[in-house]
Amino acid sequence: FGSECVPAALFTLLILCVPETPRYLAMIGKDDKALAVLTRINGASAAKETLSEIKSTVSVKKEKLFAYGALVIFVGIMLSVFQQIVGINAVLYYAPRIFESMGMGNPMTQTVLMGVVNITFTLVAIFTVEKIGRKPLLITGSLGMAVGALGVALAAVLPSLPGVIGVISIMVYSASFMFSWGPICWVLISEIFPNTIRGAAVAIAVAFQWISNFIVSSTFVPMYDWSPAFTYGLYCAMCVLAAVFVWKLVPETKGKTLEDMTSLWRARAAKEK
Repeated sequence: FGSECVPAALFTLLILCVPETPRYLAMIGKDDKALAVLTRINGASAAKETLSEIKSTVSVKKEKLFAYGALVIFVGIMLSVFQQIVGINAVLYYAPRIFESMGMGNPMTQTVLMGVVNITFTLVAIFTVEKIGRKPLLITGSLGMAVGALGVALAAVLPSLPGVIGVISIMVYSASFMFSWGPICWVLISEIFPNTIRGAAVAIAVAFQWISNFIVSSTFVPMYDWSPAFTYGLYCAMCVLAAVFVWKLVPETKGKTLEDMTSLWRARAAKEK
């Protein structure tokens, strides 16, 4: 447990370098500081325009949760749900047991290797999310996870296959999550909601995430003991559904402000009426 002090201390030091958000500074009347932060991030030419947009929205009072229709709330909730029901946490929690069941000599070695893979592909997301966008990474990651989960299911159905096939499949599944749903779900939840309903909407989305996490974690062991093939086949299906959901319903937030998202959801809500 003492080792956990190291990342906690590092986080504390790094957070001191993070500026206050321009939106908060504008809310408390510190426009000069807000403009300085925006200039640092977006450049001087775009900073004044962005600050003007922020000031036009921070003065608006909070609205009812469904002021922009039900779709935005549904999308936020389902982002959280899909992040969990693809089964990733169950795999991470029980990785040593899974590798042992595949006949691996030292399951902890594979677990450590998976940790290295996870860190590597999380870095991939960090360096590509602003270049490629949120949706392409989520869709690609979902399909990659589906392939990995299908590989594990086939390894369970066909015991004649080498155990390394199952291990590689789990690595593919985990790596695909780490450059997509792992970090990007949180990015989208923070970006997707209009500012006037953002607090309540984010709270609801996060609540559904923990509920889904509990359900997946509670059902994994009984399902896996009954049928590993069914378990990973189910996760494969959830990954495919996640890809379709993102493709059809989730808006791209790359390069867009909260004010842009407010306009987008207001227009969609008008079409629903």
